[in-house]
Order: sequence, then C-alpha cells, then structure tokens
Amino acid sequence: MAKQKAKTRKDDLRTGTPFWVKTPHSTIAAQASLTQDRFDVIVVGAGISGALVAEALTRAGKSVLILDRRPPVRGSTPASTAMIQHEIDMPLTRLRKKIGKDHADRAWLRSVRAVADLVKLAQKQKLDCQMRPKPALYLAGNEMGARALAAEAKARTEIGLRAEYLKRADLIARYAMDRPAAIWSEDSASANPAQLTAGLLRAALSRGGRIVSPIEITDMAELASGITLATKKGEVLVADHAVFCTGYEYLPQMKTKSHHVTSTWALASEPISPLPAWMRDTIVWEAADPYLYFRTDETGRVIAGGEDEEASETNSDPKKLAKKAKIIASKLRDLTGVKIGKPVYTWSAPFSVTDDGLPVIDRVPGFERIFAVMGFGGNGITFSMIGAQIIAAAIAGKSDPDAEIFRYR
Repeated sequence: MAKQKAKTRKDDLRTGTPFWVKTPHSTIAAQASLTQDRFDVIVVGAGISGALVAEALTRAGKSVLILDRRPPVRGSTPASTAMIQHEIDMPLTRLRKKIGKDHADRAWLRSVRAVADLVKLAQKQKLDCQMRPKPALYLAGNEMGARALAAEAKARTEIGLRAEYLKRADLIARYAMDRPAAIWSEDSASANPAQLTAGLLRAALSRGGRIVSPIEITDMAELASGITLATKKGEVLVADHAVFCTGYEYLPQMKTKSHHVTSTWALASEPISPLPAWMRDTIVWEAADPYLYFRTDETGRVIAGGEDEEASETNSDPKKLAKKAKIIASKLRDLTGVKIGKPVYTWSAPFSVTDDGLPVIDRVPGFERIFAVMGFGGNGITFSMIGAQIIAAAIAGKSDPDAEIFRYR
C-alpha cells in the first residue's frame, strides 16, 4: 500500500480585489459536511482545473466528489485575467530547441485545439461567462525582436497555424501601435474566469456531482482497489481515483526544479467609451520581460496585467500593488494612447511557471490512481482543459496521444 502525506503548500492566493469576484453567478454553494458514500473520483480543488476535470468526468458517467479548503471559485482562479491563449509562454522556435521539434509542435497544436474545445464546451453548456473567441497580437519586445518574430511566424505557419507577421508599418496602420513587428494569430479567446468555473461546477452538480467546503486533505493512501484520503478532522474518504487540482498550492510530491512560483499584478478599469475598435476584439501581449498584456470585456472595461517578478511573496505588499498598477496603466497609455484613469480594481497573485512553459499533468509519483493537474504559466485555463482531457482518458483506461509531453518532469 502506498501512503503519503497529502498536505499541499499554502499561500495567500491573491492580494486586492479581482473584478471577477464582484460579478454575478461567480460562485456556487457547497455542502458543509461529508457523506459516507463512495465515489468513482474525488477531485481536490474547486477552481478552473477542478471544475473542468469534474465536468469531463461527470459527462463520462463518473460519480464525483469535489473538495476545497476554500469556498468554490475563491482560490487563485479569480486572479486570472482570462486571456485564454493558444500561444504558449515559450515560443515555438525556442520550445523546439528545449524539448525537440515533435513534442514542441504537438504541444502548440494541442494548445490550439484546447482553446477551440473550451469555446465549444462553453457554448454547448450555455455557460453565461462572456466566452468569446478572439485573435491575439504578440508584440516585439526586449525578448524577441523583428527577426525572431519573423522566424516564429514561419515556424507556426509550417505546422498549420495561421500566424501573420506584421511589420512596423502594418502594425501602425492597423493598430496605431509603434513596435518593430508583431504576430497576429487566430485561435485564442477570453471569458469571465469565475463565471466559467462556476458554470462548469453547476454542470457537474447537475449530473450528480457533489461539492464540500471547507475541507482539507492531509493524507492519502492507495490500495489495489482504490484510494483513501484523510481529512484534517480525521475523516476518511474512499474512491477509485483522486485528482489534485490545487494549482500553486501543489502537493509536495510534485515539487521539482522544473517549476517555481513567481508573482504577477493586474487591474481592471471602468468601462471606457470610445475604445479603438480593434481593442474590443483582440488580446495583446508582449515578447518582453517584464511584459504587458491586456484585453477588454464586453462592456469596454480594460483588463491588463504584467510586471511579473521572480518571487512568491512580493505580491502581498499593498504598496507594491499600487505602484505596479500605475506602471501597467502607464505602459498601456504609452502603447495604445488609451488612458484608463484610476483603476477600479487592482489585484496581485502568485503563480507558477515551468522551465519549458508547459503544464504538469500526470500521476503523482508513487501512485497509480492519484493524479495531479498543474496548469502552470500564462496559459492556465488552456492547460486546465488539456489536463481534464488527459485525466478523463486515463481514468477511463484510455491513452491520450499527447500525455507524454505534459508528464511529471
């Protein structure tokens, strides 16, 4: 019997108030106490990863119990700016050098497919979450100049992705932004992450799933016939499988040198009118360090973020939050000419990144029936969709052709 501690790391998942927590239908009620029922799968974590996993498993006919130490949809998910990108943090040209051409190409293609699948899922479930397909604009910066972006656009085109290389004159003419170059690409999207997550959890509940909160898991064990999880209160839960979707508060067994925790800052403005027409329909980010990224919601509210730092604690400083918000607003104004005034909402949060920009989706080391979905990097929602697909297939006894790319490493 495999038995190990299952106490995940703890963190202050955000400072400030993300806009999304103030929107309607952005959370869901949970049961306060456990039952003695046995479930096919226990999902630990009621954020976007847990919601997507629970939705996929209940759609496949599995009985699912969802647990969280916080109220549902009140962990790190609301700190997302929900730029649902198909573009991976590490450009295709660089990822090929890092993990090989075959795996890099497949990772990028799977990311594109995941965004499309997520948009279709939201539409099919009729989720009221402002899900909207959008193109992405990737601007030259201090990390990638015009020549590097030209090579990147060529590499993407070679594997069947639509990537249009824009020279400086093209960028100025279309977007009135002065940068040496950019890549315009299809296949991204945006949404309200809290409403998306709550909607997916409701879908799982409608199929017999259950959510219990607050509850903390401290131990886990595996038998030939299933798994057991022990709670902080001494309760014991039994299931066929377990999936830990605890985000940056990951299991200690999943800690490796290949990923680390960093910090990011974000803001939301009042609805602005008029805005450049393209800004309502496009998500934008820079090939820079630190970088700026931004989009708008359906009301014309600008959502922007960036100024990431390689530290996990600095995000909790309110003074730094105010300073970073000013920098983000200033960069946005300098780049686009759009003045947002004083942000209505500002927030900061820790998040994890990996050396190759890819998520970790795999069995927990030492276990066959316990999995972890760690959708790290700037593509957390996209990677969570991939995680749900891979884990649902594994629990069904099927193999996913791309699972090896996202393995524990």
